[in-house]
Amino acid sequence: MELTVITGMSGAGKSQAMGAFEDAGWFCVDNLPPRLLRALADLFTHEGATVDRAAVVCDVRGGRWFAELVRELDRLAAVDGVTPRVVFLEASDETLLNRFRETRRRHPLPADTLLTSIGRERELLSEVRERADVVVDTTGMNIWDLRRLVGEATMTPQGRPRMQVTFMSFGYKHGVPHDADLLFDVRFLRNPHYVPELRPYTGLDPAVAGFIAEAPGLAEFRDRVAALLDFLLPAYAEEGKRHIVVGFGCTGGRHRSVYLADLMGRRYADGPWDVSSTHRDIERAGPRPAPGDQADAAASGGAAEAGR
Repeated sequence: MELTVITGMSGAGKSQAMGAFEDAGWFCVDNLPPRLLRALADLFTHEGATVDRAAVVCDVRGGRWFAELVRELDRLAAVDGVTPRVVFLEASDETLLNRFRETRRRHPLPADTLLTSIGRERELLSEVRERADVVVDTTGMNIWDLRRLVGEATMTPQGRPRMQVTFMSFGYKHGVPHDADLLFDVRFLRNPHYVPELRPYTGLDPAVAGFIAEAPGLAEFRDRVAALLDFLLPAYAEEGKRHIVVGFGCTGGRHRSVYLADLMGRRYADGPWDVSSTHRDIERAGPRPAPGDQADAAASGGAAEAGR
């Protein structure tokens, strides 16, 4: 198993670093006394254990127990089946001073001045820093830059957290979804609701999907939305967004919006993100017709289009 020990200066961003590991699915423990590192490793390597990646924070909040960290790291290296690694976070004195002033938190090593506390901590951590496998200087970084840098420095591309992209269909008459990041109104497309043979079906059914796919303006709208998402989604991922909801709305949320959300979900399914489609209002109408009626519906839809 992989066991990453996160340590470093107070205010350097250890909690945010641990958040990066947690987002990637690692088992995480904050403020673990160093003496418990070996016991934790033994627990995770026990037969039947399911944890294969863990990250723990050990720092000066542990008080007198923190002095045992170097010795415990040596003991940890002797455990069969465990690959230990130390990630050390630091920042400039000025940066740490500003962060403590902004958060108004008390330094874990109280002294006459905050700068004295920072100096004492640097001296106390000097041996651990020399032992570190990865050193990250967070000076001038925001939260998302820090998380991204930690991920790039400590995780393989396959092990980094992937952004979740959800394509959601909805009906405006049932209200706009509050968690949507992007909204597209597709009520300008012709409505299958007004074709009696298509009305009972949804945008997931071939007859309705074919009807919408041939609607005037659909192809241009699809291409323009795709071009926008091709630009926005990588930019959101680079910025550190973890979840994006893209909403497509029509009147009732059963036909046009369902078709577009499903279409875009399939388009991005093989990309670098975790993609899913959900249809909030698809079940709000009455019972669906029997599957055997699909061919009749498709033929009626074509006839309706021919008569336009």
